[in-house]
Amino acid sequence: MKQLSGGQKTVVALTLIFAIQRCDPAPFYLFDEIDAALDPQYRTAVGNMIRRLADMANTQFITTTFRPELVKVADKLYGVTHKNSVSRVNVVSKEDALDFIEHDQSHNVERAKL
Repeated sequence: MKQLSGGQKTVVALTLIFAIQRCDPAPFYLFDEIDAALDPQYRTAVGNMIRRLADMANTQFITTTFRPELVKVADKLYGVTHKNSVSRVNVVSKEDALDFIEHDQSHNVERAKL
């Protein structure tokens, strides 16, 4: 395991979780940025697998992400804003979520150049 990359470790962990899910499904799964270490093609594959499993098993998958691949397969999207020490959770459109991600990624690229 020490020789695996972060993305490879993520794939191994997800494989185990998905195998358990097929044998003993839970009503929902909560994933926090599982796609952060994955390359785009693997993020797309994970998103498609989550979509298929959610459709087949009547299970909810709740994920946090800053990547477009999981947003594109989601049924419902929420945005969390923070202002004056208060967090707000709002339903957002897929278009708004993708715009936010694009802006966030371009902002991070600009910061990396500094």
